[in-house]
Amino acid sequence: MKTLDSIPTSKIERATKLVQTGAKIGVNYIKYYGEKIVNSDLTKDKLNESNAADIYDGLKDLKGSALKVAQMLSMDKNFLPQAYVEKFSLSQFSVPPLSAPLVLKTFKNSLGKNPNEIFDDFNANSVNAASIGQVHQATKNGKKLAVKIQYPGVANSISSDLAMVKPVAIRMFNLQGKDSDKYFKEVEDKLIEETDYKLELKQSQEVEAACSHIPNLIMPQYYPEYSTDKILTMDWMDGVHVSEFKNTNPEVANQVGQALWDFYMFQLHILKKVHADPHPGNFLISKENKLIALDFGCMKIIPDSFYTPYFELVDPKIINDPVIFEAKLTLLEIIKPEDTKEEKEYFTKMFYDLLSLFTEPFQGETFDFSDGIFFGKIAQLGERFAKDTNLKKMNGSRGSKHFIYMNRTFFGLYNLLFDLKSKINVNQYKTLAR
Repeated sequence: MKTLDSIPTSKIERATKLVQTGAKIGVNYIKYYGEKIVNSDLTKDKLNESNAADIYDGLKDLKGSALKVAQMLSMDKNFLPQAYVEKFSLSQFSVPPLSAPLVLKTFKNSLGKNPNEIFDDFNANSVNAASIGQVHQATKNGKKLAVKIQYPGVANSISSDLAMVKPVAIRMFNLQGKDSDKYFKEVEDKLIEETDYKLELKQSQEVEAACSHIPNLIMPQYYPEYSTDKILTMDWMDGVHVSEFKNTNPEVANQVGQALWDFYMFQLHILKKVHADPHPGNFLISKENKLIALDFGCMKIIPDSFYTPYFELVDPKIINDPVIFEAKLTLLEIIKPEDTKEEKEYFTKMFYDLLSLFTEPFQGETFDFSDGIFFGKIAQLGERFAKDTNLKKMNGSRGSKHFIYMNRTFFGLYNLLFDLKSKINVNQYKTLAR
């Protein structure tokens, strides 16, 4: 894989790159409609493949928040065309790394010394590269370490990147009115937090202390003395990514999946602060078939004002009572006081269908995430909404800002458990409360 000697950091450089990417997509559409004239049966599969490739190629060189958005979208497997999922998934742990000279310069700018002045050994070639930073292997006093180095200029470009993406998102999701600003502010705030490695160090140590008793879950130890706001040093953890885990033993699948489920349910219901970035790049499986949890830069605090009505919707009695259901949807800002009768009826039905499906795993003592029928229904629902012309006419600015990262958490969790083909005990986490 090629390495990068520089990253576009100025607003003009990054805007130019996005404009170039947009121009390529425009050409793809021209080609598609030209071929469509000749072949009326032509599907959009080829168009989606071309667009996904061009968008990813543009974003992977920008890195930062632009690439992070692609990573977030790749987790919604059932609501995006497959071509986009496959390409955007690469942003989770396989993007062009910085070149060795740029790595050494970035390291010295942050810690004031060269890596070989701090570590006994340091590999200047990246082992893993993602959206915000890349990982290098080092040793100190015989201990193998992972050193995460943030890409230069990433933190400073977040606001300008989102400002460029905002008009596209507004049109795509039909976000109307100033109320939509809260969603962009939520994403911006979280991305800024992710670029603060001192905060990530603190959050990592807090989660490790709170969750270390969960069976079959392990996390690395972190080293403040070798860390800054742009560099984070931790134990090197040997394992394979969830998406690359080859397993045919149901007992192993259930063991790892149960650890993942318990980890998330414990955070959601006991800590009320959750690792909101559950993609395959952030979880490894050890040789002993234990789950390794990494990367605590994106943690979502769940306020009680959201937690209570959100999880009350798991109860079928709530969503099947029209009066109570409407009250909960209003509390969660899905139904708004200014909604027309048509909008209220439409979104009530839409969220009834969504919740009836997505809360299925909570309706029994166990749930089998290898169930292809369940995920097939999710795919069908996504396709239904994608083709719904009425949805595109409705004001998409609805729902609490907290939905963004809570929904992202559940999308990612469900997809990881599907990849593992796990059957889990739904309420086991309750026995872990301390």
